[in-house]
Amino acid sequence: MARKKGRDITGWLIVDKPAGITSTSVVNKVRWALDARKAGHAGTLDPDATGVLAVALGEATKTVATITDAFKCYDFLVTWGAETTTDDASGEVVRQSDSRPLRAQVEAALGEFTGEIMQVPPQFSAVRVDGARAYDLAREGEELELAARPLWVESLTLLEADEHSARLEMVCGKGGYVRSIARDLGRKLGCLGHVAHLRRTWSGPFDVEDGVRFEDIDRDRQDWVESQLLPLETALADLPMLRATPDGARRIRNGNPGEVTGGAEWGELVWVADAAGPVCIGRYQGGMVQPERVFNL
Repeated sequence: MARKKGRDITGWLIVDKPAGITSTSVVNKVRWALDARKAGHAGTLDPDATGVLAVALGEATKTVATITDAFKCYDFLVTWGAETTTDDASGEVVRQSDSRPLRAQVEAALGEFTGEIMQVPPQFSAVRVDGARAYDLAREGEELELAARPLWVESLTLLEADEHSARLEMVCGKGGYVRSIARDLGRKLGCLGHVAHLRRTWSGPFDVEDGVRFEDIDRDRQDWVESQLLPLETALADLPMLRATPDGARRIRNGNPGEVTGGAEWGELVWVADAAGPVCIGRYQGGMVQPERVFNL
């Protein structure tokens, strides 16, 4: 099998994604600019959405799950009066309403959308249906019956409101669709609604203020782009960190349980380091760690 070409480069690049491009396009540009062998991202943003897109390079791709599972924050604008095929402004209007909610009515409805909720993904989403992506089936005109999925919404706050729209901020866990929140909130209020603007302001430890502009990512500026990389372990900030003994580090790097210093709850997910840097992500087992992801740095 042919080996992928490119540099072995590890770290995280936080991009402030602009509207009008896919998350995959951002990853491809970062990989091209840095001539990186391996790259991926932690959490897709819709093409029309902006904000934090965390791009993992090299061994940092082994930490993607920790960011995917982390809380994320979205600032979004809901326009009242119409529901669309995509639940955002890019879709065709399928239902309309002349009703408009008062600010107090919007605020009163938000409690129903916080905590543990069940959410039906948008028809145009990356959810798989019989092996195919929902958005591919929706583009072919199929009406889909998507199953509701659990979502933890930490907070949903009304920031601004007028007769025609409401700006909200949502902090949620893995798998949340802001477009579904807008759709369901509009139905709850009897006025219908869709997302007019969406921006992810932070994702786990990564903040949009730390993001580089998409237009600044270029191979001619490779040294500068590389200087913006955050270390692999930035993604592990929410996990307990333990130190491997010299023999423990050797055993872990060979895929075996290894001895560590420090403690955690039995079975808790931790990350392990030694003098040379990150060693693994694994499960603590009473003075030992069973590795799940070993870093080859």
